[in-house]
Amino acid sequence: MKWTVSSWFKQEAGQWPVLCVGFKSLRAKMSCGHAVTPMSLTEHCRRLLDQRQSRFVCGVCDADWSFQEVRKMALLTPEEVKEFEDKKLRNAAKRSLSIREGSLEVLQTCPEVVLDGVKDAEGPLKCPSTRACPTCGLLVRHDGTRCKNVGCTQCKVQFCFVCLRISTECQKLNPESWFRVCSTGVAPRQTSIPAWQRR
Repeated sequence: MKWTVSSWFKQEAGQWPVLCVGFKSLRAKMSCGHAVTPMSLTEHCRRLLDQRQSRFVCGVCDADWSFQEVRKMALLTPEEVKEFEDKKLRNAAKRSLSIREGSLEVLQTCPEVVLDGVKDAEGPLKCPSTRACPTCGLLVRHDGTRCKNVGCTQCKVQFCFVCLRISTECQKLNPESWFRVCSTGVAPRQTSIPAWQRR
């Protein structure tokens, strides 16, 4: 929906639930259908950012609002736009770091899995059941069935769960080794999560 000055209206009594208690000005209907004033929207979104949120959501129905919608409907000044963008970015970065720290704990404490289809000289191969994709860092779990190569659902890259090389690199070193241990052996538990490396 394209927002224009005609998006502003005077609210009829009880017409929509509003986030504008105590504000006496024209109201705007947000994409979720709830009404706000520029001031109430600015304060609501600032409060969300101060609570370390990186998304803007309706205080009534929790619908997501895009930053573009918030910026237009709150009539943000250039200074407020910069403030909101900076806080939003900082909050998203802190959340990402927190997730990465939790992911690192999973990598360190996950149980081992027996890769039934992959044989080494001593029988079925064991390795950590969860690995971070070597391309993007997404945690991937192996259930122990089929071959040692898995596909990452985020970056769509296939990698060897045993040596942690991209599947094509693993196959160059170990031709046709889909069900055999890699010549370099089992990679140890990961101690860091790779940052996305676009190939």
